[in-house]
Amino acid sequence: MEVGLIKIAEDRDFEKLKKLYDDNNDWRLDYNKPDLSVWTKSVQGISFRMIKIRTRFPDVLPETMYDVLHDPDYRKIWDTHVIDTKDIGFFNPNNDLGYYSMACPSPLKNRDFVLQRSWLDTGTEQLIINHSVYHKDYPPKKSFVRATSFLTGYVVRPSRNGEGTELGYVSHIDPHGKLPGWLVNKVTQIFAPKMVKKLHKASVAYLDWKVKNNPNFKPWHFPEQIISPRIRLEDCVKSTEEKNLKNNYVDESNIKESRSKDIEIMDSD
Repeated sequence: MEVGLIKIAEDRDFEKLKKLYDDNNDWRLDYNKPDLSVWTKSVQGISFRMIKIRTRFPDVLPETMYDVLHDPDYRKIWDTHVIDTKDIGFFNPNNDLGYYSMACPSPLKNRDFVLQRSWLDTGTEQLIINHSVYHKDYPPKKSFVRATSFLTGYVVRPSRNGEGTELGYVSHIDPHGKLPGWLVNKVTQIFAPKMVKKLHKASVAYLDWKVKNNPNFKPWHFPEQIISPRIRLEDCVKSTEEKNLKNNYVDESNIKESRSKDIEIMDSD
């Protein structure tokens, strides 16, 4: 999916995600534990590597996992990196547009995105993909660095042994700017495993939470429940501020690991 291009996802787009996830050729295995593996892959022209995660949750059903990944209200509870999420609107029942901002380890600058998200439920597996686009009403904010998602996706399947869920995650993001080497290493060695642990805990708790929080509201399953406005393509262009943005580069390479208190907090979760 080309950055900035609004395009209703097709079967080949989801097949691309599945190929990236299932094919380990040209990937480097950086972390390998029982039920959790993390790979990275270099992409020409982009300094930040693509990352791939494969994990299994024996006590979580695929349909629960899929709901957790979709539910925006629950995301704000379990994802402690979320600063703000906004549902901008939808194109059709399986494609929408949203704003997402996330906290980065202090003293790094926080990042934000404008994303088109697409999803497909085949009955045997569920697939979610997103990529960065533009919207004239969501310009870059001064306190954030506007990051780019070339492709971020989830693959949800029944575990191969028949117990629980296999979850795949593939992400190629350019956070823009120059990041310190220690942070890049921590993505695979610490951040990815911590994210998986947090997501597992959230998935186990989701059903009890949902019973008490609008239990029948699942517009990703029931399109008639969609309440967000329909997106106009003419609005999906760079804002005036973004057109005039001369430099989205920030050099954070000199930040020392010892200055990042958030790293210590995340390690102890």
